[in-house]
Amino acid sequence: MKCRFCATKLADVFVDLVAAPPSNNYLTAEQLDGPETYYPLKLFVCRGCWLVQVPAHQASERIFAADYAYFSSYSTTWLEHARRYVEAAVHRLGLTAKSLVVEVASNDGYLLQYVAGRGIRCVGVEPTASTARAARAKGIDTVEAFFGRGLAEQLVAERGGADLLLGNNVYAHVPDLNDFTAGLKIALAPGGTLTLEFPHLMRLVGQSQFDTIYHEHYSYFSFATAERVLAAHGLRVWDVEELPTHGGSLRLWAVHDDDARQALPVVAELRSREKAAGMLTPGYYAGFQLCADRVKNDLLAFLLQARKEGKRLAAYGAAAKGSTLLNYAGVKPDLVPYVVDASPHKQGRFLPGSRIPIVAEEKLQADRPDYVLILPWNLREEIETQLAYVRRWGARFVTAVPKLGVSG
Repeated sequence: MKCRFCATKLADVFVDLVAAPPSNNYLTAEQLDGPETYYPLKLFVCRGCWLVQVPAHQASERIFAADYAYFSSYSTTWLEHARRYVEAAVHRLGLTAKSLVVEVASNDGYLLQYVAGRGIRCVGVEPTASTARAARAKGIDTVEAFFGRGLAEQLVAERGGADLLLGNNVYAHVPDLNDFTAGLKIALAPGGTLTLEFPHLMRLVGQSQFDTIYHEHYSYFSFATAERVLAAHGLRVWDVEELPTHGGSLRLWAVHDDDARQALPVVAELRSREKAAGMLTPGYYAGFQLCADRVKNDLLAFLLQARKEGKRLAAYGAAAKGSTLLNYAGVKPDLVPYVVDASPHKQGRFLPGSRIPIVAEEKLQADRPDYVLILPWNLREEIETQLAYVRRWGARFVTAVPKLGVSG
C-alpha cells in the first residue's frame, strides 16, 4: 500500500485492531440470520508526510449508502457547536445575503439551517440519501453526490464560488484525498474562506482514543500533515483553533495561497508544538498499540467483574466509536445486553459485529441497571445530564476512554 497523499510506500504499523465490520452497518433482525463481512482494521503511518491511514478496504459508496444511519441533529451539543460556528463565521467574514455558503458533507442540515435562518444563500453537498432527504425537509438546498474536482466544477458553474466553504468531520472520510482537496480549491471563490474541522491526531494519541478508528475514517491528521496537503493544492492556513469536540479537534481557516491575509501566531505555535512532541518522527507512533490494549483489557475486566457480582449493565449511544471498542474487546450481549440511542433511525437494529440490540430510552427507565456504559465518551457531560435520573436508583456511569472511569 502507498500513502493516499504522497504515494510513499507504507510499512510502519500504527495500530492493529485486527478486523471489524463497517461501524455504521447496523443490522436488522432479519440480517442476524446471515453472515457479516469483516475487514482488516490495521493503520499505517507514512514516513513521507506522517499521515496515519487505513487502506480503503471498502468503497465509500458502500459505507455512505442510501440507508446511512448517522444523523447529526440528534446531539444537542453538536447543534449548539454548529450554531456558534455560524454566528462567529458570519461576524468574522462579514457574510451577507449576497454571500454563498457551501458545506461539504452537510448531513441532515444540522448547520446550514442556521445559515439559511440568517437569510444567507447556502447549499449542502451530501452523498447519503437518508440525510440529504432530511436536510431538504428543512428547506436546505442539497446536492446528493460525493465531492471532488468534478462536482466542484459543476457547483461553480451553476452557483458560483463559495465565500465560505466548510467541511466538518469529512476530511478523514475521503479515500481520494488529493481529488477532494483539489475540489476544495476549485469551489472556493477568490477571497473566500475555507474551514475544516477534524479530530486532532495529537489528541487521539495522547488520550488513547483508539475507538475513533474505523473504516469510515480513512485518514488521521496532525496539523502539520493537514497543512501540507492543503498547501500542495494551493491553499494556505492562516488560523487554527483547538476545539473540545470529538475528544479534541482542530478547525483550520484557510484561503487561496495568493490571499493577502497573513497567518496568525497560533499557526506557527501549533506547528512547533507538534514538532516538539515528536510527531515528525516514527517513535511518536510506536507505542500506541499498548495504549489500545490497556483500554480494551481494563474494560473487559470491569465487565466480567460486574457480571460476576450480579450487577446489571446497559450501554448508551450506538456510536461508531462504540462499535470499534466493543468489537476489539470481543464484547457480546452476555456482557452488554443492550445499548440505548436517541435516534429512531438506529432503534430496533443491532450493532455490527457485537450484535447488541439498540433500544429506546424507555428500556433504560424500566430496567434500572446498576451501570450505564457511555460509549460516545466525547458527549459524556451531555449524556450524564440527560440521564441524571438514573442516579435516583443508585446507577453509576462508566467510560472506557482514555481510561476506565466510574462516576456516581
